[in-house]
Amino acid sequence: MKILVVGSGGREHALCWKVAQSPRVTQLYAAPGNPGMAELAECIPWDGDVAWLADWALSEGIDLTLVGPEAPLVEGIADAFQARGLRIFGPTQKAAMIEGSKAYAKGLMQRLGIPTARHRSFSDPLEALAYLEQVGVPIVVKDSGLAAGKGVTVATELQQARQAVLNILSGPERGEVVIESYLEGPEVTVLALTDGVTIRPLLPSQDHKRLLDGDTGPMTGGMGAICPYPLAPGVLKEVEERILRPLVDGLRAEGIVYRGVVYAGLMLTDEGPMVLEFNARFGDPECQALLPLLETDLVELALAVVEGRLHELEPTWRPMASACVVMAAPGYPDAPHKGLPLRLPPRPPQGVLYFQAGTRRSPQGLVTHGGRVLNVVGLGQDLKEALQRAYAGVEAVEFEHAVFRRDIGRKALW
Repeated sequence: MKILVVGSGGREHALCWKVAQSPRVTQLYAAPGNPGMAELAECIPWDGDVAWLADWALSEGIDLTLVGPEAPLVEGIADAFQARGLRIFGPTQKAAMIEGSKAYAKGLMQRLGIPTARHRSFSDPLEALAYLEQVGVPIVVKDSGLAAGKGVTVATELQQARQAVLNILSGPERGEVVIESYLEGPEVTVLALTDGVTIRPLLPSQDHKRLLDGDTGPMTGGMGAICPYPLAPGVLKEVEERILRPLVDGLRAEGIVYRGVVYAGLMLTDEGPMVLEFNARFGDPECQALLPLLETDLVELALAVVEGRLHELEPTWRPMASACVVMAAPGYPDAPHKGLPLRLPPRPPQGVLYFQAGTRRSPQGLVTHGGRVLNVVGLGQDLKEALQRAYAGVEAVEFEHAVFRRDIGRKALW
């Protein structure tokens, strides 16, 4: 089979790494890819034009496409491929609205009775500011649109909340803001495959969204992840029955068959799991921690999703733990430095995988080309060993002034 992976980050490098292990793959492509993916796949220069890529895939006889990032899904890449008779793993534009608009997702959860924080949506800044005065802090302010994981402000001071609202609703392209009540508890990610009927929850994981140790500093796209996260007995089943099943069935009842990955970002509150956000794709960096534990052929799973026969397969897992540590460029997330030299060891330390993200190849070798530059994944018999190996992998990288957290997984270990 000819397989195409869409994207250029660490998540897509992990997807290529896993797809390349399938005996069904004869040719692997990546659009646009990165230097790490180029070691596994033929990289296709792509500027984001969905119609062009769909035409290219048709001309090349691509048998299956897997989409990593959210932007092309929200733009309708699945619709474009399906219109040309091509198989694609990823939800349609209407289904991807669960991520494309947080306001839409909140309204959907309200209609379907899915547990989530109390909320209001605004496009008028004066109305939003008046509401803030009414509810006070702590409060959560979210950009309703796509913001690469950086559009959330957890405000403990009223002025901080006001500024977040103004940042989102000011300017010529005024957006929409969601203001919701503050929830307390551990955050956890539950990813699930679905073909629109059958749901297969994957191992739970935990992202670390803040830039600095102790969950301080600005929000980022994610600075590390652990998998599996140790959920209490029965919680995963509760998530499936109270959150994932109502979502998939509710969308189908509204004429939207969701096929792909559902990402449920959850808060484990005293009242049970509550949804912080839905995404329409694999998490980044959760995907990098998850896929090395998956025993089942990812291509077979993706085909079962696309062809509506997921009931035939049950994912199986390696009895191990994984930890991903993100190494970011200095200046991330606001103004990451580009062009800094990066050198990986000739042979990774034992139990370590490197997934490249914001990198490019220069005449002098590998250099930084984005905010989150490298994902270092450690695998072990338990979380403690996985973390030890991940940080050994970090120490083996030559990357001056790299920004990374030193407390990934610490809360779960406690």
